[in-house]
Amino acid sequence: MTVRTCLPWPDKRLRTKAEDVAEITDDIRAIWDDMIDTMEAMPGVGLAGPQIGVMLRLAVVDGSTERGKAVRLANPEILHSSIELREHDEASPNLPGVSAKVKRPRAVTVKFLNEQGMIDRRDFVGIEATSVQHQIDHLNGRMYFDRLSKVKRDMLLRKAKKQG
Repeated sequence: MTVRTCLPWPDKRLRTKAEDVAEITDDIRAIWDDMIDTMEAMPGVGLAGPQIGVMLRLAVVDGSTERGKAVRLANPEILHSSIELREHDEASPNLPGVSAKVKRPRAVTVKFLNEQGMIDRRDFVGIEATSVQHQIDHLNGRMYFDRLSKVKRDMLLRKAKKQG
């Protein structure tokens, strides 16, 4: 298990849609292990493959307070989103030092391949719902700041550039 380096924005891989995972293998499980180590080292509540240069539809999410309860997801897909929205401060290790308030559905039902290679469904609520949606955005080549108005997005990117 290894802590991997997060790609620095604006690496083009962060704008590239990740490939589907054909099957869950020991190699995939090892990548998930590294992703969890990387997420814990940040510390964060989620990580997607493209953030560390792995262009596969892999994500990990752990919003538990005690940690060690990471959900491993391959090919996650949102089946249902709540109408009620939740605002949360989001950030990314790919663009350190900045964050922004983003509104997303408070709860989502997600279909994914689990670590046994079986199709699973799970309801995520609160911080985990925010995180899983944030990770799916990464898998689709989107960043959280893409959900901001152009003015707010430009301000955030300028601020990040000044800090870098």
